[in-house]
Amino acid sequence: MTTQPDASPDLLYSEAETELWAAVRSLLTDRSDVPAALRRAESGDPYDPGLWTSLAAGIGAAGLLVPEKLGGQGAGPREAAVVLEELGRGVTAAPYLTSSVTATATLLACDGESTENTDVAGLLTALAGGHRVAVLALPFSTAPDAPLPTGPGDGGAVTITGVADAVRADVLLVLKEDGLYAVETASPGVTVEPLTPLDLTRPLATVTVDDEAGLRIAGAPAAEAAVRRGLLTGAGLLASEQLGIAEWCLEETVRHIRDRHQFNRPIGSFQALKHRMAQLWLEVVSARAAARNAADALAGGSPDAPLAVALAQAFCGRVAVHAAEECVQLHGGIGMTWEHPAHLYLKRAKSDEIALGSTGRHKEAVAALAGLPGPR
Repeated sequence: MTTQPDASPDLLYSEAETELWAAVRSLLTDRSDVPAALRRAESGDPYDPGLWTSLAAGIGAAGLLVPEKLGGQGAGPREAAVVLEELGRGVTAAPYLTSSVTATATLLACDGESTENTDVAGLLTALAGGHRVAVLALPFSTAPDAPLPTGPGDGGAVTITGVADAVRADVLLVLKEDGLYAVETASPGVTVEPLTPLDLTRPLATVTVDDEAGLRIAGAPAAEAAVRRGLLTGAGLLASEQLGIAEWCLEETVRHIRDRHQFNRPIGSFQALKHRMAQLWLEVVSARAAARNAADALAGGSPDAPLAVALAQAFCGRVAVHAAEECVQLHGGIGMTWEHPAHLYLKRAKSDEIALGSTGRHKEAVAALAGLPGPR
């Protein structure tokens, strides 16, 4: 269904989205609370395979963007945004954004809904069931309108640094000069070298792929358009993850300043802290509107989707970082320790701020799309 250009965005949660939200939150509360995420981050392997199985296959979250005829749920970006909001609240280490959103949207743009394209259709079916994980082999910082690296590197190989969740992927979607290729990570000529990321809950890696490896699933002109569609969808729904980060940080900080006493009274009763929390609450509410607007624009195929996405990213990234910084600072000494999970949220927020395009780049995109270029 296509939204008319003059239709007002629907920012409210539908009944189905509310039920999905409750199911995901219940699952994460039972299987992946914040202390558990902290312990896994300390271990060096943040992923929980059982949690991913329950989320992807049990709830069916991995197939929300995939049509029913290919084994998916036939939902859309609005529903996927609900899942990402909850994953952000729990700083959950799961390849949902990279596989179930960005890679899936890329494959769908490669005529993935056509059952005649058996290679793409088969991969989408596997992704929808949670049986496989696919990752777009581009630096995680790549913006939807950024130049796309293509072609073999030295020695006839493609090397990409900073690929998110590549260590968890079964399939890499590699953009080459003549099209988009699906490459099995277990294939000869493919190496995935883990890096040390700022955000320990979303590992990065350097990927090297031989020029002849993989199966071409889209030609050159269609491949770039498909990749850009995947990046646009990923950037738009990343705002919902940033919203979830900000929500948790605000709620946790308010809880702490209510419980923490100085001079025989809660520190939350001090006027300066009240003002800071009120300001942060206003930012989080505005971030919710921006994130929901981006998801709604993507779901409806609005021609203003690029503007809605750029606006959401320009705003939500900054709000998530501000909320995490307030959480660390207002927790005092405990907020600076490794034992408290505040640092996980700050690191995820800082990482997300430059993911799929920096805040500054998205501000420039907003200015260009709105016809309001800034001073040079």
